[in-house]
Amino acid sequence: MSATETLTLDQVAEFLAMKPVTIKRYVREGLLDGKEENGHLVFEPEKVNRFKELQARLR
Repeated sequence: MSATETLTLDQVAEFLAMKPVTIKRYVREGLLDGKEENGHLVFEPEKVNRFKELQARLR
């Protein structure tokens, strides 16, 4: 995956098995790093993977 590829909100929600509204809340609270591009939240795959690994360790 190249550095320019990003994931959409729906892709991240599916990957993390969470609702999109939860992902938005995590971004707003600073728990998950996402940025807005053209009015849509996008995510770097590496950061989403890191978040998932951290969540797994906490369970």
